[in-house]
Amino acid sequence: MLTLPNILTLSRIVTVPVLVALLWWPKWEAGYGIAFAVYCLMGFTDYFDGYVARAQGTVSKLGIFLDPIADKIMIAAVILVLSAQGVLNGPYVGDMHVAAGLIILIREIAVSGLREFLGSLRVSMPVSTLAKWKTAFQMISLGALILGNALPRWTVPIGELQANLPHTIGLVTLWGAAALTVITGWDYLRVGLKHMD
Repeated sequence: MLTLPNILTLSRIVTVPVLVALLWWPKWEAGYGIAFAVYCLMGFTDYFDGYVARAQGTVSKLGIFLDPIADKIMIAAVILVLSAQGVLNGPYVGDMHVAAGLIILIREIAVSGLREFLGSLRVSMPVSTLAKWKTAFQMISLGALILGNALPRWTVPIGELQANLPHTIGLVTLWGAAALTVITGWDYLRVGLKHMD
């Protein structure tokens, strides 16, 4: 059922390879600038497709199925490419920031599996408010990391270091997202364990 909300959701999935291609060269400032614009547009469609579906009363099973998948594909693709290209690197701890991305990816896979298991038991697992905050932190962090490579001269002094401001915000919020990921993942797991023998 190709309603406008579903088309917007599908557009996010189709756009992921374009975003990945733009992020492939971390020294290409213009490419990262375009990638930031594309990423923001994808984030806007994520909000807008749900809003339109609810406003028009066109919430569909296809949309309910595709929307979280589109989000996870986009987040996973960006984390993997930024990790591979050395963007998840910062002062003091180097590439240990990759661990925050890894935590997020592990949680997304685990919760998806848990939802599938509970779905077979006809048990719903609604998205919590804290999980929505987690998603917001993820979106902000990855956007800031992309913007940091587009604007490498936006620096601020941190001790004796000159740190890129968007990049630093991106790393801090990435760890915030990872912390919320652990908390919400545990909450979902506790619900799931009640239905396991």
